[in-house]
Amino acid sequence: MNREARIQRWASVPDPIRVSRCHRLPELGPRLLFFSGGSAIRGLSRRLKEYTHHSTHLITPFDSGGSSARLRQAFSMLSVGDLRNRLIALADESESGNREIYELFQHRLPMDETPEELRQRLDSIEHAKGDLLDRVPAPMQHLIRSFLSVFRGEMGPDFDLRGASIGNLVLAGGYLRNHCDIESVVFEFSKLVEVRGAVHPIVNEDLHLAATLEDGTEIIGQHLLTGKEVEPLRSPIAELRLVSSKPPHQTVQPAISSSIAERIREAELVCFPMGSFFTSLIANLLPAGVGRAVGESRGPRVYIPNCGNDPEQLGLSLLPCIDTLERYLARDRGTQGSGSGLLTHILVDSGRARGLRESERSGLQERGIEVIAADLTTEKSAPLLDSRRTAEALVSLV
Repeated sequence: MNREARIQRWASVPDPIRVSRCHRLPELGPRLLFFSGGSAIRGLSRRLKEYTHHSTHLITPFDSGGSSARLRQAFSMLSVGDLRNRLIALADESESGNREIYELFQHRLPMDETPEELRQRLDSIEHAKGDLLDRVPAPMQHLIRSFLSVFRGEMGPDFDLRGASIGNLVLAGGYLRNHCDIESVVFEFSKLVEVRGAVHPIVNEDLHLAATLEDGTEIIGQHLLTGKEVEPLRSPIAELRLVSSKPPHQTVQPAISSSIAERIREAELVCFPMGSFFTSLIANLLPAGVGRAVGESRGPRVYIPNCGNDPEQLGLSLLPCIDTLERYLARDRGTQGSGSGLLTHILVDSGRARGLRESERSGLQERGIEVIAADLTTEKSAPLLDSRRTAEALVSLV
């Protein structure tokens, strides 16, 4: 009869032996899982593939601003911009042609050209009449051209191409060609660019974020919450939820797939990383099944607080952030409040750890959360965390 046992160990952070082993054999690296959305951990993702090829990145597909909004409105689809960014960040940079694919996917069409000029420019890219697609290797070039062809056939005469990301247009074309199944598109691209990890949207549905502020204001749309495209919020976020994309925007709670739940449960470390606190992190915890799967995971569950200014964290210091995170996780398990034991550690730079107030230290202890302090910043990165040091700290904890 097989029996299961939970084994605890002391770990030095970073652990030179574990770091060296992972760096030497990343194909045998640990299974790390990240709940993330935007660009805050792009650098960490690029560095992480040097230590493990088994990281999983669950991405929020609810972006409602910029060129993503036009794609979503035209095709009633989820947002693909953050999926694109993470796929490229995890691509094998030693593989021939991946640099050219990166440049193509990051390229944006001009903002100051006429609709006809933009269509001509897109036509030139599709038919490899310039450097962007012409330098991409043949197998990937064929797939990209086929996806762009589908997109151009479906976009209609009034689609606004100003500032459009070519990578987003390619993924949208693949989404339409594959009967609105984004997972099959991600799978194809992951294989072709040798993605060193796994990237998945947390759910494959056309949904939006909605927030109730403490002053009673109701806001619908991710881009209205981040403080990037519009003025930052003046009242803290009291409640975040998912709503249908069409009026009257009814509150919904889709469930994660069984495969996503399994990835969470089987992770050797679950990370709640830095980034936009509500629209990148908490948004990932809203679908049904996330909190239950996190509670069933057996490794460390690590929160990395933001170092820089996050407009979404208005009124939230460290302990309220932790309480909010645990509250959304616990809700899925049918319990309320913080102190649920769903977080086991916070990872912070040594300088910030020294600056923790006594009330914060005692509050963390009451919640059963251990502080892991390590030298995570460099003179060049400060106040933000250095990607290499953060990656090495994480693999040391497994």
